[in-house]
Amino acid sequence: MDVFTDPNEEWTAEEVAGRLERDDIVLIDVRETYEREAGHIPGSRHIELERLASDAESIPKDRVVVFQCRVGARSAMAARAFRAAGWDAHNLAGGVEDWVARGLPFEGTVADH
Repeated sequence: MDVFTDPNEEWTAEEVAGRLERDDIVLIDVRETYEREAGHIPGSRHIELERLASDAESIPKDRVVVFQCRVGARSAMAARAFRAAGWDAHNLAGGVEDWVARGLPFEGTVADH
């Protein structure tokens, strides 16, 4: 984490899992299509990073949004941009790699680069 990162922006896998289970968040998977097809977090929605700006209107501003990718770098950029634009946006720290390592629900496998 660098000095420009809001510490409230990063949420742990366990925190995201609990909020997802309670339907307290919208979880957006920003990975590429081949990554999503290999495996995903149940209940997540897929919008590739390159399409986020054009699909922003489809992401509710009245709900907490969490972005996720493989290791958390791409989704951190998305979370920062959406927070700056007025969303209550956060990043899944460690991405799906950390999620899977913690034994949380995941359908399929984590794709390599």
